[in-house]
Amino acid sequence: MSGQFEATTEIDRPVEAVFDYLADGRNDPQFSPRVLRIERVPETPTAVGTVFRSTVKDAGVKTAREFRITELDAPARIRWAEVSKNSVAVAEGGYDLEPLADGRTRVRLHNVLEGHGLGKLLVGLALTAARKDAPAFAARIKAAAEAAIPQR
Repeated sequence: MSGQFEATTEIDRPVEAVFDYLADGRNDPQFSPRVLRIERVPETPTAVGTVFRSTVKDAGVKTAREFRITELDAPARIRWAEVSKNSVAVAEGGYDLEPLADGRTRVRLHNVLEGHGLGKLLVGLALTAARKDAPAFAARIKAAAEAAIPQR
């Protein structure tokens, strides 16, 4: 079983700056409290093929995660796929960014979750939790990006 959750927000910063902020996955802990640590491999600007290795905590359990950037189309589109083998994993995910007339940016985040092994039984619960948190997650992205990106 697999399923998708998504969230949309509008950030009061220009699309190019928001793209740069979101493309650097090392910023994820600023808006995702489940991410305990994260590193970029290689330690060069994010490109297709870049891997972000993280330790996350879900439901009290720490797991190692690796996400590979599969598409980077500045400043409109970022895509990733989880390459680590966890019971519930992100088959594909991404951000779609749209510039708004007043210098703001609309951001749509989506993730497709899939279960492997025992995860096939857990993916429904993970999706329910992710969908319930989606509006708050979008709000955290907005707050973190606006705090990190200087206003012009």
